[in-house]
Amino acid sequence: MDHSFLIKPMLDDIYPVIDYGKGIYLFDTDGNKYLDAASGAVTANIGHGVPEIIEAMNEQAKKVSFVYRSQFTSDAAENLASKLAGMLPGDLNWCFFVNSGSEATETAMKMAIQYWQEQGVQTKSKVLSRWVSYHGITLGALSMSGHTSRRARFVPLLEDFPVIHPPYCYRCPYNLESTSCNYLCAHELETAIRRIGANQIAAFIAEPVIGAAGGAIAPPPDYYKVLKKICEDYDILFIADEVMTGCGRTGTMLACEQWGITPDIVALGKGMGAGYASIAAAIASEKVIKPILAGTKAVMSGHTLSANPQACAAALAVLEYLEDNNIIQEVERKGVYLKDQLKNLQRLFPFIGDVRGKGLLLGIEFVQNAVSKTPYPRNEMVTQKMVEIAKKKGLLVYPAGAGLDGINGDSIIISPPLTITKQEINELVDLLKETFQDFHNQAG
Repeated sequence: MDHSFLIKPMLDDIYPVIDYGKGIYLFDTDGNKYLDAASGAVTANIGHGVPEIIEAMNEQAKKVSFVYRSQFTSDAAENLASKLAGMLPGDLNWCFFVNSGSEATETAMKMAIQYWQEQGVQTKSKVLSRWVSYHGITLGALSMSGHTSRRARFVPLLEDFPVIHPPYCYRCPYNLESTSCNYLCAHELETAIRRIGANQIAAFIAEPVIGAAGGAIAPPPDYYKVLKKICEDYDILFIADEVMTGCGRTGTMLACEQWGITPDIVALGKGMGAGYASIAAAIASEKVIKPILAGTKAVMSGHTLSANPQACAAALAVLEYLEDNNIIQEVERKGVYLKDQLKNLQRLFPFIGDVRGKGLLLGIEFVQNAVSKTPYPRNEMVTQKMVEIAKKKGLLVYPAGAGLDGINGDSIIISPPLTITKQEINELVDLLKETFQDFHNQAG
């Protein structure tokens, strides 16, 4: 093709053309092989080309691939909702299927606001969030996001929902150790609620492990229990954005389970369809649905392809594959092993400031000086260089932000398919070591 009319992330870049995928590997039309250590965008949770998923999609396509949700339901959608209700903790039972994580978090926001409206409370319309967070690119989801660089172009159109610091222990805003901080960054939420007024706030949203905005920042042990209690004390719903962390990525169906809490609403995406279909979900608890069911009986949201049977069939097959092969149960063990290997690399390369994360959602932050934690100058574009060097080596890693200001900081996410083997982890680490060595040599 002499000229491409496809709008790619960078309009004038030349991208390899992918041919096919198998397991944790992708192959382009030039015969190059890539180890997908990012699962695309932390999405391909069970790897590429899984026969069981392909067969389920083919079987559904033979029946029907599209029905409109206001006219029909389908076995695929009903069975997927039942499967999720059975796999999720507590009474997270009511599933609203959409097409992307951004739609899922925005639908969750709408559900939270409607929950209060159905009870006659019209003032509770704000959804608070944290800085160094990312909840999606649609205007509502971006309003909830504390991703400075992604907000910048659209600030006049956005709400000011981010109000508190993240649980960023490597760069604690109070310069304290996590064992002695008394969770000050969590208690900021109570201060913000008092300033704004609890009667104005519908919900608080958070990523259990901060992804694209922070490079897999995981909190200290009781952080989420503190946040959840504050929400309960002030009658505010808790929304967990599990688009990146859900469906087993951290070793449990929801990452929230790692810290012993159950949200009122959860957003799922990415690994739910594992890249085989465009699908996501906002899932509400019985508590949230009850006043809506007693009132208007309709959640005010929806898209043409919501609850698409073809996508639902794919997602159901993915969840069944996770269960049938006991994949989630192995994630913690694999994650500990991979994290240990990354810690070994940290001892070899002085520009690795922090290795963090949970399960198979791990992050590496790069710094100029490991003692002072000084970030690289923004114009050095270290994250981009790391991603490009790795790709030339046949390794795909995911670029992420870092730094408390959301601007000055570099990190990558290592998030291979949950099906990765120990031998493949070793191959991943070897390629990563080569990448870091090349970067070190180029930096002089």
